[in-house]
Amino acid sequence: MDFKFFKKSIPTLIFLVVFSVVGITVFYHLLKQDDRLKIYNPVDVNPRLVDESMLHVQKNHTIADFELLNQNGETITNKNYKDKIYIADFFFTRCQTICIAMAYNMSELQEFYKNDDDILFLSHSVTPVIDSVSVLKEYADRKGVIDGKWNVTTGSKKHIYELARKSYFAVLDEGNGDENDFIHTEQFVLIDKERRIRGFYDGTEKKDMEKLKKDLIFLKEEYAK
Repeated sequence: MDFKFFKKSIPTLIFLVVFSVVGITVFYHLLKQDDRLKIYNPVDVNPRLVDESMLHVQKNHTIADFELLNQNGETITNKNYKDKIYIADFFFTRCQTICIAMAYNMSELQEFYKNDDDILFLSHSVTPVIDSVSVLKEYADRKGVIDGKWNVTTGSKKHIYELARKSYFAVLDEGNGDENDFIHTEQFVLIDKERRIRGFYDGTEKKDMEKLKKDLIFLKEEYAK
């Protein structure tokens, strides 16, 4: 072998080795990134689901503070969900359409995660005047709601509708929470321990519930690192 040629080739070989190592590292990092759930901000969501005042927000969106009453007449706030992962939805007790499948799927999720203290559930009534505490209590008993695991809540209609539109981006922005306003959505929204949105799911679809379970694995692994 020509020694001079070999000496000239050393820098090229070094470059190829370094380039390969860097390339493999970047590729591995990209693969790992696929396992990390997206963090949703207003700019990432259908603009029709986002309140006009928030369309420009590109980062650091979190669920706003809230204060509601649950099925036991207890005050429930964001503090009850501190350092917890939770799934939120919007329903009403008299609903005979999508809410039936949603309640069934939520109760299935509750059963699946009943021994996992990291995961909770939060349902907001979109007809809070009708869905009083006593009505929610009867509904919760019928649906097998576990106290402390799943809060079925009522409260100020304006407050709940503002949460739906400005925090969870769960419904079309077509109303202001007054007495003539009404929202109806099949969305389940996944919220992480920092109160950030990490996923949207059709609460009437089994395949979306399986996706939600897989996403929860990724999210829990994220916190385990």
